[in-house]
Amino acid sequence: MKPMKKDENYILPDHAAERRRSRNAAETAFFEMGEQNRMAGLHKKYYIRTYGCQANVRDGETMAGMLEMMGFEKTEDMQEADVLLFNTCAVRQAAEERVLGEIGSLKPMILAHPEKIIGLCGCMAQEETIVRRVLQKYPQVKLIFGTHNIHRLPDLLSQVMHTGNRMVEVLSEEGKIVENLPAKRTQQYKAFVNIMYGCNKFCTYCIVPYTRGKERSRTRQDILREIRDLQENGCREAVLLGQNVNAYGKDLNETDGFTALLRDCARTGIDRIRFYTSHPRDYSSATIDVMREYPNIMPSLHLPVQSGSDAILKRMNRGYTAESYMRLYDEMKEKIPGITFTTDLIVGFPDESDEDFEDTLKLVDYCRFDLAYSFIYSPREGTPAASMPDSIPMEVKKERLQILNSRLAQYANENNQRFKGQVLEVLCEGSSKKNDDVYSGYSRENKLVNFRADRNPEGELVNVEITDIHSFSLDGKAL
Repeated sequence: MKPMKKDENYILPDHAAERRRSRNAAETAFFEMGEQNRMAGLHKKYYIRTYGCQANVRDGETMAGMLEMMGFEKTEDMQEADVLLFNTCAVRQAAEERVLGEIGSLKPMILAHPEKIIGLCGCMAQEETIVRRVLQKYPQVKLIFGTHNIHRLPDLLSQVMHTGNRMVEVLSEEGKIVENLPAKRTQQYKAFVNIMYGCNKFCTYCIVPYTRGKERSRTRQDILREIRDLQENGCREAVLLGQNVNAYGKDLNETDGFTALLRDCARTGIDRIRFYTSHPRDYSSATIDVMREYPNIMPSLHLPVQSGSDAILKRMNRGYTAESYMRLYDEMKEKIPGITFTTDLIVGFPDESDEDFEDTLKLVDYCRFDLAYSFIYSPREGTPAASMPDSIPMEVKKERLQILNSRLAQYANENNQRFKGQVLEVLCEGSSKKNDDVYSGYSRENKLVNFRADRNPEGELVNVEITDIHSFSLDGKAL
């Protein structure tokens, strides 16, 4: 099939263009709501369904902020919504099929209420085959826009509302930085803060560099201003976001820019700082030293390794070896005693041998991760790995995943045993999802803690004595 690029009505995704990288500095633009869009949504409601990573959650907050500037009111009921946006993830095929299934199930609702507008956005909208499929098979989708032009949502939506015509605008470019965007935060006490966008690593299995553009950093002053504004509005924890935060500042010609930024963020005095996601190839000893120096930088790290086999890591284009990863792990553990470690792992990469899988298990035995997100490899059309020969049956891949998950659960439970009887500082995020009489939050070590308290401590840093241990959460009581 030929790539879809542009016709007289639509701007469509183009993977060939998304692969390009230049040395040009990213353009900075500033969002401004056009007067014609203000109150365009008055007496109307919106619904946003977000899938995937923290970056998608943050994008969803921006979209909600713009919609509320337009006068829309949020609803959690699809049937009530006048505008329904599906903010999507493209990392795995199963997630894409789930999105398309949900959109397909809404066709009867749209037939009964043709004035409702369904929009597809996020990373799926940056994929050629997905957009082609939606245009051909999902006429109920009236709006499609990508990751690079979220700021265009008010204009695009207004055009659909006024004309009834389908609007498709997906930019296949390296990307720009847009400041002054509004946000409707999903949480008051913990907030995601974008420090950079995009990725230049081009791991052979990953679609993200194509859907998110090249690495481009926000200025330090804009990031620090956002954190201070969050503090003034009661935020206790800032989570710094980027596809590869350790590459922050490279495009600004800064040396080890992330370490300097992390230090400046800590000096704002906000209670807690975390960051996602790191890449082992770019992690520096100086960053570890800053984490140790400032107590408001949390002693937890998510460091995706993906495989313990050097042969697989090379075919993945990860740029490090299992040994170098374990050296970094050792340095972190030595300098920051008690730090918790989480990671990502892929099993069933094309032609992964029994020996390759055993190497992954050996690395897991060495690092004894507190938690790992583990998946069977999912081919992404347009990436190099999707065309690699693969002789491993799916049954073998599923068996390997089961073995890996059993090992991971064992270590998660063993690691949590050390917290029994200890008192942990927990940022209470409100009531537990399962029991209104139980409160929930995360410790400094990024452990999910469910606890009972004599009063509602939402938004507070609470000392909790741990009474019971589970593989992936802790129970306790507030002191």
